[in-house]
Amino acid sequence: MALTGLEIFKHLPKTNCGECGFPTCLAFAMQLAAKKAALDKCPYVSDEAKSALDAAAAPPIRLITVGVKKPFQTGNETVMFRHEETFHRPTGIAVTVSDAAPEDEIAARAGRIAGLSFERVGMQIGVNLTAVRNDSGDPAKFAAAVKKVMEVSQLPIVLTAGDPAAMERALEVCKEDKPLIHGATAATLDAMCALAKASSCPLTVSGGSLDDLAALARDAAAKGVQDVVLDPGPRGMNELLRDVTQSRRLALKKNYRPLGYPFIITAAESDPVMEMVEVGVFIAKYGGIVVTNAIEKWQMLPLLTLRQNVFTDPRKPIMVEPKLNKVGEPGRDAPVLVTTNFSLTYFVVEGEVEASKVPSYLISVDTEGLSVLTAWAAEKFTPESIKKALESSGVSDLVDHKKFVIPGYVAVMSGELEEETGREVLVGPREASGISTYLKTVWKA
Repeated sequence: MALTGLEIFKHLPKTNCGECGFPTCLAFAMQLAAKKAALDKCPYVSDEAKSALDAAAAPPIRLITVGVKKPFQTGNETVMFRHEETFHRPTGIAVTVSDAAPEDEIAARAGRIAGLSFERVGMQIGVNLTAVRNDSGDPAKFAAAVKKVMEVSQLPIVLTAGDPAAMERALEVCKEDKPLIHGATAATLDAMCALAKASSCPLTVSGGSLDDLAALARDAAAKGVQDVVLDPGPRGMNELLRDVTQSRRLALKKNYRPLGYPFIITAAESDPVMEMVEVGVFIAKYGGIVVTNAIEKWQMLPLLTLRQNVFTDPRKPIMVEPKLNKVGEPGRDAPVLVTTNFSLTYFVVEGEVEASKVPSYLISVDTEGLSVLTAWAAEKFTPESIKKALESSGVSDLVDHKKFVIPGYVAVMSGELEEETGREVLVGPREASGISTYLKTVWKA
């Protein structure tokens, strides 16, 4: 059970020195109880107190690491809802490979999985893990499939097998890369725990209910396996969502340690579109790892985009570097456009300029990651800031004209901007979708 602030306070030195960042030891104890401070912030806490307070200081959901070459981490979350702070560990997406397929198909599929990576708003997003399944039931085929996957991909591996003998053969091939051992049930827990402990790999325990999962997690910890991932097994989407939400609530609000582990969810829908829906549900709601058969780009890009949006820190706008950017190979008569350095705004504008096939200069003004109207209202996108960006960009040395285009939403500042910069200000379209037509007609005219 979680310790209260007063119970934690009894173990602290009670010096009220303030070196922890809080005015009193009691205030620090209350923050510890709320999981908003770490015990190591206190320089005078005794070893005995540290031992007694381990449970209070530990994160409510254990951090699990899979893989070595491209390690993937899940867990260590501290809030139920994104707006309370942020979600720290994006859901891992694992795409399946079956050991029952021919070797060349295994290699080709593993290569396609590794290639499911895209650039969006200046960030690289992609699949995190390869899940190798022992569909053949043959330990030798399972090990061979794992070896083949490792030859063509550096992604961490999820080993899915219900047979400890097959798992042991696969671990002989890949244990150095610390895969996730997936498939331990009540019947195979002893053998799987022995393998996990010997190879220092994280272990998935599979049960039919939260009570079963809690019991299996306790048993695994008693056998020396601390890095556990919970698998609720194949069930209806509503039931799964209820259980993972309840588990998260118990771990965070009640500090219930047997459920203080991340979840792995295997998508069960056979229809490709419904499978995307199921994966999307558990990206948004508490899936630590989601296993899917989806391998097509049209399936994966929306899921990765959803994940990027859910796990973006709401307190920190995504922004690009404020500077002069070239779109194409602009000449001395090229248009000069100005926008903000909010990533979504910038990349939408850049995409439309590129689509116009009119080589241009695009200046991103430092607005601290705010969009056009928001930055204008916050006085971050002003004649002064735009003048500063124009002067520091050096664009005057690159073009023969003294014109530049501003977003239509801030047309109201055009007169003041002309006075401030001594340049001719052209008012562009309000929406980025109008940029291509604007450059081909208004600018050229």
